Amino acid sequence: MSTSRIALITGGNRGLGKNAALALAAQGVDVVITYRGNRAEAEAVVAEIEKLGRRANALQLDVGQVVSFDAFATQLRDVLGKHFQRDRFDFLVNNAGVGIHAPFAQTTEAQFDELMNVHFKGVFFLTQKLLPLIADGGRILNVSSGLARFSFPGYSAYGAMKGAIEVLSRYLARELGERGIAVNVLAPGAIETDFGGATVRNNPDLKAHLASLTALGRVGQADDIGGLVAALLSPAMGWVNGQRIEASGGIFL
Repeated sequence: MSTSRIALITGGNRGLGKNAALALAAQGVDVVITYRGNRAEAEAVVAEIEKLGRRANALQLDVGQVVSFDAFATQLRDVLGKHFQRDRFDFLVNNAGVGIHAPFAQTTEAQFDELMNVHFKGVFFLTQKLLPLIADGGRILNVSSGLARFSFPGYSAYGAMKGAIEVLSRYLARELGERGIAVNVLAPGAIETDFGGATVRNNPDLKAHLASLTALGRVGQADDIGGLVAALLSPAMGWVNGQRIEASGGIFL
């Protein structure tokens, strides 16, 4: 049976999830990523991980569809056994997400429900469903947002869901401690990726404004986050539990 550590990263086919997958692989961790629709993109990430000398696999999953979680858990169990010679994995990174920008007064119930299903309900019940497959002494890292601490107009629903994730993470840390499972939150600030229609990357005025609000004088890059994911899941961080770690370059200090 393999003794290599295995991470499962939702939404690992692009953006921060992809960067985290590659950073973990560089640290010697095998990786399973999920993708919602773009299999070719996910397979390209798998190939990159394998070039780093690690094993990898990509599984389709829509984290907003709780009804699919039983089948996903069964598929994951099968992949762990056949591809990794394991019956458990070590690290769950709840990263997958969607971005919706809408003023509070114009936010629709459909937009609210999509954000709720993906960012909170999905994380809650996917983590619950996968608990039997997470090794004792493992880690869970939930991705939040700086928008749970500071407020930008247009993100009331999104920020509220991330705030819920931060509270949930503390409860998970408390309840899973008996299994030696540590649970933390990573809260990125403004990052220049495809997320939310690549707003930060494609809007020079917004990018400059966000940089001016940040102590380090720029917006974040995916590399600023992927390496931190790997660090937070490293043995050196094993005593960190129930904490919120913001990676924002010092915005709104």
